[in-house]
Formats: sequence, C-alpha cells, structure tokens
Amino acid sequence: MHGDNRFSALTALTCLLSAAHAFYIPGWSIKSFRPTEPIPLFYNKIYSDQTQLQYAYAELPFVCPPAGRRHASFTSGTSITLNLGEVLRGDRIVVSDYELAMGEDQELRYLCSRTIDAEGLQTARDLVREKYVVEWIVDNLPGATSFVTTDKSRKYYAAGFKLGYEDVDLHTGTSRLFLNNHVTLVLRHRRAPGRDGERGKRVIVGFEVYPKSIETGNRNATTGLPFDLEHVDDGFELELPANVTAPDETARSLTIPYTYSVYFREDDKVEWGNRWDMYFVDQEDNQNIHWLAIFNSLVICGLLTAVVAVIFARTIRGDIIGYKEGGLEEGRKKALPKKSRKVRSALPSPSLGSDKGSSGLLEKLDDADADLSSDDEVEDVTGWKLVHGDVFRPPAHGTLLAPLVGCGTQLVFMAAGLILLSCIGVLNPSFRGGFVSVGAALFVFAGVFSGYFSARVFRTFGGQNWRRNVVVTGTLVPGLLFATIFILNLFVWAHASSTAIPFGTLVGIVALWLAVQLPLVYVGSWYGYTMVGAWEHPVKASPVPRAVPVGGWLRGGRVQTVLIAGLVPFAVIFIELLFVFKSLWLDKSGYYYVFGFLAVVSSILIVTVVEVTVVATYLQLCSENYHWWWQSFFVGGGSAVWIFAYTAWYYATRLHIVGFANGLLFFAYSFLACLVYGLLTGTIGFLAAYAFVRRIYA
Repeated sequence: MHGDNRFSALTALTCLLSAAHAFYIPGWSIKSFRPTEPIPLFYNKIYSDQTQLQYAYAELPFVCPPAGRRHASFTSGTSITLNLGEVLRGDRIVVSDYELAMGEDQELRYLCSRTIDAEGLQTARDLVREKYVVEWIVDNLPGATSFVTTDKSRKYYAAGFKLGYEDVDLHTGTSRLFLNNHVTLVLRHRRAPGRDGERGKRVIVGFEVYPKSIETGNRNATTGLPFDLEHVDDGFELELPANVTAPDETARSLTIPYTYSVYFREDDKVEWGNRWDMYFVDQEDNQNIHWLAIFNSLVICGLLTAVVAVIFARTIRGDIIGYKEGGLEEGRKKALPKKSRKVRSALPSPSLGSDKGSSGLLEKLDDADADLSSDDEVEDVTGWKLVHGDVFRPPAHGTLLAPLVGCGTQLVFMAAGLILLSCIGVLNPSFRGGFVSVGAALFVFAGVFSGYFSARVFRTFGGQNWRRNVVVTGTLVPGLLFATIFILNLFVWAHASSTAIPFGTLVGIVALWLAVQLPLVYVGSWYGYTMVGAWEHPVKASPVPRAVPVGGWLRGGRVQTVLIAGLVPFAVIFIELLFVFKSLWLDKSGYYYVFGFLAVVSSILIVTVVEVTVVATYLQLCSENYHWWWQSFFVGGGSAVWIFAYTAWYYATRLHIVGFANGLLFFAYSFLACLVYGLLTGTIGFLAAYAFVRRIYA
C-alpha cells in the first residue's frame, strides 16, 4: 500500500508542535452543521483481533475507490494530514464518495459497482475469514456497531463494523463467505449549544453503522438498487460465477454492487461533550474491578511501607542512636572462639572516613577503633556498617549505567506528563493518535533531563569524557528502539499493511532524534557535568576493595533477587494491565480512557518500586555485599520480566492471533514495551536506593 508522502521529514516536527487542532477538551471546539449542510464521511482502515496487520480501507481492491467528486469544501479521495500518532497506529484517512447532508434522510442510494478478478476475490475472502472490522469517521467519531447490555437497560457502542461474515454449515462443515455491500448509516444529532443553536445549527452526538449483505439477484439490473431491504433471501457470497472455466475474462470476475441508506435521528439525551461515553460503557461497568485493583495495590503497598518503617525506625535508627549514646562500650561483648572479628580488620582507619567533620556513627566507630588494642573484639559491628568504606565505590561498567539512568529519567518525565494530560482531559479519544504524538514530543524535549542526570551520575562515577557520554546517552536507547522498529517494519512492508511506517515518517523521526533530542541531551549534560558537578558522598571509598563474603543469593546478587523483588510491583498492577491489554491487543481501538484509575495505580506502583528497592538494598548491604548500584537498577525494573511473561500468557489464552509474522510483531513490540517499562522503573529504583544509602551512611 502506498502512502509514503503522508508524513514527510519536513512536517514531522510541525505535526508534533501544531497538533492542537486535532483534539478537543469537552465543551470546546464544537463543530456544528447547518440544515442540509454537507457532512464528509472519511474512510480510515480495517483491523482484526486475529492479526497485527491493518490495511487502508480506500486501497482495498474490492471496495469503491474515491472518484474525486467535489462536495462543498472537500473532494473525495483527498488524504487528510495525519499526526505522528495516527501514522504509527496505522490510520490512513481519506474523504469518501458518500453524500451526507445534515437532517436529510436518504432511504436508498447507489454508490458504485466494483469488478474484481480472482486475486482481488481471494483478498476479500481472506480478510472476511480473519474477521476484519471497518473504521469510518464522521465528525471525528468512529462508525460504531450498536449493542444493548444484557439487562437491556443501556445501549453502548463498539468502534467499527464487520467487513463481512462466515456462514458454516453444521452438517457438512463447509463454509460460505459473505461481504457486507450495503450499509445503513444512522447519525444522531441535537441542537448546538450557544448561539449556533439559536441559529438552527446541529451537532452530531452519535454515528452508527448497520451493515448488510445483499445478493445480486435481489437488485434492479438498471439502477443497481435492491428491491427490498427488509426481506433479503441470501447475502452477497464471495464466490466466482459457476462458469469460471469459460475463456471470457468477464466470466472469471465478480462484480460487487455497493449501496447505502442514511437516517438522521434527534437525540437530546446525549450531550456533545459526553458523546464518547457510549464507547466506554463496558469500562464503566468494570469500575468495581478497577477499585479492586486499587485496593489490592494499597494492601501490598501498605505491607511494604510497614517493613520499610521497621527498617528505618527500629533497625537503622536504633543502631545509630545506640552508638551515639553509649559508644562501643555497651556493644562490646565476649568474643566467640572461631567467629570473632578484629576491630581493626572490621573498621577502616579514620583517614578513610568523611572529610566533612563528625558524621555520627561512623566517626564514633573510628574513634573507638583508635582506643582499642588490636586484640579487642567486637561482635556487634556487622552487616551494613562493615561496608561503609566500599558502599560508594563506583560500580563496574558505570559508563553504561549512567546513560541508562539518564534515559530512564527521560521516560519518567514523559510518562508523568502523559498521565497528567490524560487526567485533565487534554488527551482524549477525540485527539486521534494524540497519546503517541504528545508522548513523542515529551520524550524528545525531555532529552535535557536525560543529559542532566546522565552527566551527574557519570561524573559521580569518576567519568572524564562527558561528550562521549552525551553520544551514548542520546543514541543508546533511542537507537536500539529505532533499529528494532525499522527491522520489524520490513515484515509489515512485505504485507503491504498500513501499519508499516512510511519512509518519510522514518526520516522525520530520525530528524527529531538527531536534530532536536541530541542537542538537548548535550545542553543538559553540559549543565549537569560542568555547572553542577558530581554528587558528594558522605563517606570516601577505601583504597582497597573489601572482599564480598561467599554464599547466599543476596550476597551474590543473583537473578533470584530480581525476580522475587519484581513480583511485588507486578502484583500491584496486574489487574489494571488486563484492561490495557484488552484495549491495545484485543479491541484494537486504543480507546483506553480510565486514566484516573491508571494514575492512582501508577502512583502506588512508584511507591512500591521505591520500597521494594530500599528493602532489597538494605538486605544486600546487611549481607556485606556493597555492589548495590546495578542491583538496585535491576530490582527496580524486575517487574518487567513478569509483565512480559504476563503478555505471553495473554497471547496464549485470550488472543486469537495466527501466523508467524503476527506473532513476531506481538512479542517484539511487547518486548520493547517491557524494556521501556523496565528502564523507567529501574531508574526510579536506582535513585531511591541511592537516596537511601546516602541517608543511612550520613
């Protein structure tokens, strides 16, 4: 499918900065229509829950292509300028030939007849068999299939309508495929608010589509219109005529007639600002489950808070106060024959302590060490107190950890901005593709935060070449994401899907990356490295590294620590993830709209990640393992492993995706999402652990 010119490199930045026209905040930017005023109907795309491949509806070989007709201020076949989010979600919006006029019912109208060959017929059959759904748009509302709740008390919408259907004979097992070649369009409207309403203008509050399959024999041969819409004996079967073996080419083709009906119905029960609520009745019915998710999250977070409070209030604070008040005399005990520790071997010399004067516990330990003989033994000086000379020693591969932390802060800023804008209503379903577009803009402009934090961590680890760190920070994670998406895009291109990112869009993304984000990373890094500098530690690192005791999975910093610690944050969010997955993978609509619940669960998740990382770091230091830098990062992002396993379970039990390419796309994009999530929460865990360690050793 073509469409490479929809999103050029020149318009990439413009679409991000000027996307405000594409959305509304309820109560603002209302579009009203005069009586008999033409209303454009837009083709968009088709999608299915059995595949990750979407296709532009106007480019399908068996539908009526726009003929270039002029309708008031628009011409059929004209492509609508799309923002970055719309392009990435596979939208391809084109003005159609359907003629709609406000308030004018049209009982039956002929659109066109499309003749297709055997190849086009096979394409239609495959798409119907895979249960594809069509998305049209009127006044920024997707055409919806109307349903009624089980108790018949409320009506709700599901975006899209069926392309066709399959009829299976239960006795013989044979199946017949039918194409919906007639649609009844119902547009619900009401009086426009304010002065427009006084002038007789109307606003659209609902767009319903009722498809029907009508056989060719039930039509007038001259006009192409059906004789009777109510009593249809058989549908339009996707099958070549019986004389397909004839040499005449017309016998090897199939002609599909398309017709439509339009009805306008007044509906004063729905306000214009609430017209999207019909699409979210299902989410409203699940509010009890959302509250259950929040309650589950609060219980887990509360238990962790109690554990952290015990660590701070009783264990650590008690140790420090005990040494401040009684020194080491009260803690000196009789030595055990084979398990004693020499004071001078357990404590560093005063010269390795803080150079900022008295800092409490550690200085008292050093003073006591000077007064005791080399044969005195102390049993109470163990655990986290023993590694204070090594706890701030720069980690191995710190030049890699610093850019990861920088990119993580960039993601934290982006996620916080998206959730905030969603909660206040700026990002809403009417802003089609807005979540991705605004997210990309926030990510690009948050490069300054990425550079700042990366540079400060880099200098804290003793790094010298900060410009090299700028290049690594600005290209490591974005480059990995871009390279992976580009490779996956080749598979989508091979299937001519509208989900394929056009070449112009790829060039635009690279331009945003290299021309905007990378300079911002440089500015942030320059300020963080040269103007602010490194964080000062309360304790200097000793010249000789202390050996980490062998034995115990906490001491070794093994994978078990990350998996066990990551299970707790996953338990906080796994219920809410069901709704996110349903919106992204099952419904394919992308209309997840309970951002209030998501914000609460996300806040609890952050608190949980902080507390889990603090507890894991404390236990690790108590086991005399001071290699906590990388461990805290991996512990913070450990729940990403469980989320990826959760997506595999969801794929196997809930989805109906078939085919190697579709499975590859699902798992590849799921892996990227989990990688981004792990980087975000890992950064939060790292910063929390760093603040905790500085606090207890200060």
